[in-house]
Amino acid sequence: MVALALLGCGRIGQMHADNIIAHPRVTLHSVYDSDPAAALRVGAKHGVNIADSADAIFSDPQIDGVLVATATGTHADYIETAVAAGKPILCEKPIDLDLGRVNRCAETIAGSAVPVQIGFNRRFDPGHQRARRTVQSGAIGELHQVIITSRDPELPGRHYLKAAGGLMRDMTIHDFDLARYMLDDEPIEVFAVASAMIDRELGAELDEVDTAMIVMRTASGKQCHINNSRTAVYGYDQRIEFLCANGMVISGNRRPDAVEVHTTEQTGAASPYYYFFIERYNQSFMAEVSSFVDCIDHGIPPDPDFEAGRKALILAEAAYKSVAERRLVRVAEIA
Repeated sequence: MVALALLGCGRIGQMHADNIIAHPRVTLHSVYDSDPAAALRVGAKHGVNIADSADAIFSDPQIDGVLVATATGTHADYIETAVAAGKPILCEKPIDLDLGRVNRCAETIAGSAVPVQIGFNRRFDPGHQRARRTVQSGAIGELHQVIITSRDPELPGRHYLKAAGGLMRDMTIHDFDLARYMLDDEPIEVFAVASAMIDRELGAELDEVDTAMIVMRTASGKQCHINNSRTAVYGYDQRIEFLCANGMVISGNRRPDAVEVHTTEQTGAASPYYYFFIERYNQSFMAEVSSFVDCIDHGIPPDPDFEAGRKALILAEAAYKSVAERRLVRVAEIA
């Protein structure tokens, strides 16, 4: 059994704690949060140690790895601390909101063999995985286009949006990572448009957008289209479509059940989609932990690794530059 510690006991940290407890290969050794009440809730729920500080976790020889689900501004610091302490780390995205800070972190940990895995959990979704394998098998010919639809069920509140760092760095960054993963080729050009369509007044107040479309092209000519919205009234909309030379593959939305109702008033009426990421991506979050355990137990290189987190942020910055300057941006301008 691998002993993990959890830093951060907010909403996503609580989910990670539940998953670690349920995982057959892992034990939850300790938890820590800068808010003692949050740590107490999670520690008491699972009957585990509540650490006095993050340093106590990184220095504890009984802890095999650390899962970080704290505020974004702490991520790079914790990654550097973990590497210095020789502790494998699984850190939620993004590494930081500032690319300069991410690059300095990369320099600090360069040459280390300590695993650093970034929490792009959507790579591990069973449907996305099967779709990718089907495309990579060559069974339906050369991949031409990837279309990623990612829409949240409702607009977050003002407090969240003020701290999130912007749509592209907070939400779309998952899709930038998926694009790289699914294309299996690096985008070299980015064009983006974005607007505040859902709450125009709040968007103007915060200088923030809530609706975006991004188009990217790789050196080999493959194309990717990402479309985002902070609000989809019908539920959490998560789909990927692959257009290949000889056909198409779709990894679609998920529902709690597969029941359909057909009457004189409606055809194919079904249960709503899962409401948000914790329900929709439950399996992928568990698989993400399994991947991290493989890094610790078997020395398998982390995937997605630190560089995946850095490259996703580079694409986000290219998209922001495209929106601001209303032009196609070459990724090399950012990198």
